[in-house]
Amino acid sequence: MYKLGYIFLESPVHKKDPRIKLIAVIALSIIILHVGFVGLLIASAAALVIALLARIPLGSLLRTLHPVLPFFGLLFLLYLFFTPGRPLPLFPIGPLLISHEGLTLGVLQVWKFLLLVVAASILTMTTSQSELTMGLEQLLRPIRITGVSSHDVAMMVSLALRFMPTLMDELELIRQAQLARGANLNPPRMSGKIRAMSHLAVPLAVNIFRRCDELIEAMEARGYQQGHRTYLRELVLSRSDYCLIAGILLLLITVIVT
Repeated sequence: MYKLGYIFLESPVHKKDPRIKLIAVIALSIIILHVGFVGLLIASAAALVIALLARIPLGSLLRTLHPVLPFFGLLFLLYLFFTPGRPLPLFPIGPLLISHEGLTLGVLQVWKFLLLVVAASILTMTTSQSELTMGLEQLLRPIRITGVSSHDVAMMVSLALRFMPTLMDELELIRQAQLARGANLNPPRMSGKIRAMSHLAVPLAVNIFRRCDELIEAMEARGYQQGHRTYLRELVLSRSDYCLIAGILLLLITVIVT
């Protein structure tokens, strides 16, 4: 089953300040979108090293890619068949035209998006929801000059990340219930596939609204109010943390400039 929640472990990555992890993920995402094949190899190696330092099981990390694989497979086919260029030796076959440029571009773009998902997964697996909220709120403090509460924005983002695995669990439960009732969720024709998707989408939408109502009632029952928050434990950056942030930003500027 798909999981994207926090994994309770003791590791150097878990202990790091959430602001550093957020800055690192943002910087890594920008770097991934700017580099080529060699850069993607280095970024993939870096993500693997961080996952090993965080003691995240590689199987759990790879399972986070399952929900997006169909979309990325479709994206790869679009690049493969609709990018003009020099045709491969065995193509074209009839209307099919696969070019060297389409194959290369499809592999690189899908690789980049998969790495972005992996980076986000490592962040959510090594950072609890409360730490994400605190880190985001402190990083977004400059927006307070616009009259927008940084805590409210951070809370919305953290809740969205928190409910992603919950929604995937709901989808899996609905799928299992439909299969138990004899539903065919993988028909051969496209019209049947669309109908099967509607059988999952409608109850999932109903459950999403129900979950939202339950969340609102729970927050109101606990006296939640909008605006600034204080915390029992305040985040404090050490000298090594500042050096790490400077190194990340220096690497980001170097990649963008060169």
